[in-house]
Amino acid sequence: MKILAIDSSAKSASVAVAEDGRLLSDSFVNIGLTHSETLMPMIDSVLNNAKIGIKDIDSFCVTVGPGSFTGIRIGISAVKGLAQPFDKPCIGISTLDAMAYYNEDFNGIICCVMDARCSQVYCAVYSCFNKQIKRLTQDIAISIDELYNKLKEYNCSILLVGDGAQFCCERLVNNLPNVVLAAEQTRYQRAYGAVLAAVRQNICPVTAQELTPVYLRLSQAERELKKKKENNV
Repeated sequence: MKILAIDSSAKSASVAVAEDGRLLSDSFVNIGLTHSETLMPMIDSVLNNAKIGIKDIDSFCVTVGPGSFTGIRIGISAVKGLAQPFDKPCIGISTLDAMAYYNEDFNGIICCVMDARCSQVYCAVYSCFNKQIKRLTQDIAISIDELYNKLKEYNCSILLVGDGAQFCCERLVNNLPNVVLAAEQTRYQRAYGAVLAAVRQNICPVTAQELTPVYLRLSQAERELKKKKENNV
């Protein structure tokens, strides 16, 4: 089973090709360019390096949120565009799941955190021992103080991963000495993590038409419109 996976849920972007869960080729950039500029060249690169044509891909995998509204839409649109012409199945993965499974060699608690702005983070907490990952929370958008209240109950090592990990670590480490910041090479969202999450959880694929984003809250434009309507009432 050959899978092509995409993550464009935050500032970084990555693409991976794997066969039966084994990584064949991947690409990662975190240089501030828009995903519309980087994704297609990255896809071409990983396929060429793996000596695989797009027709050889059995299914497509993409992180569907939480994360950047624009980035998620770009990633999903790219997968739809690649899968539909060949009628290939698609797999949508939580961005937070992808980060957790990318760090499955860690033993302890994995806390995946993404910058959600507005003084919040997108977060999910997992236990991970001997590569067995178990969800302890749903994907949620919470403040750093709320995150502290969730993490203080754990007395083992807590690994912070994601683009919000360093910020959270700086805020939490004085009160939670068991918090550990993931190394930079495994800290950020990666497409291969989405592959691992799909394989380990045996997630059933959907059609390209059925693939949809998962947002934990309204976009800024929607929030401003809602606020405007409430003020006019």
